[in-house]
Amino acid sequence: MARAFAFLRAINVGGRTVRMEDLRTTFENMGFAGVETFIASGNVIFDAGRQAPASLERRIEAGLRDALGYDVETFVRSSNELGEIVAREAFDPEAAAAAHAVYVLLLSTPLSAAVRDRLMASQTPTDEFRVFGRDVYWLCRVPVVDSPLAGPHLGKLMDGAKATSRNLKTLRRLAAKYGIA
Repeated sequence: MARAFAFLRAINVGGRTVRMEDLRTTFENMGFAGVETFIASGNVIFDAGRQAPASLERRIEAGLRDALGYDVETFVRSSNELGEIVAREAFDPEAAAAAHAVYVLLLSTPLSAAVRDRLMASQTPTDEFRVFGRDVYWLCRVPVVDSPLAGPHLGKLMDGAKATSRNLKTLRRLAAKYGIA
């Protein structure tokens, strides 16, 4: 069985609290095996078989809607994809080390050329972006709440693209836990 990583948007933020035990049970009830969670921010690891990520995303979103009563956008990456994400040096290593954080915006589909160009044109002295397929790396030199691009501004720049974000450090810890480098 191939391991897969589901990154759930808006779990345990905005008043919607889900215990990780309940989340694991929900995934097991959807028929997934080997279910584990990683920190309480909606990271679920499971055996995916040979299903395509888009198919898994739809299946998980439907199961979560039934179990929780609200929509939870889901972004699935394979072990290989997670390995590529954490190994990629999207920014100069010194700049990344000096930044407040590097985030990865996980998308369900790649940005259009027009949206990608608009995002790249919006870079500021505090914010840089790099786009690789369904992943956008965001180097933020200040706390994200102090970024002029945080929150709805970024969503507008990305034309409402379906996404969730994770700190690259968190993704690297997750990858290390599962022997992915």
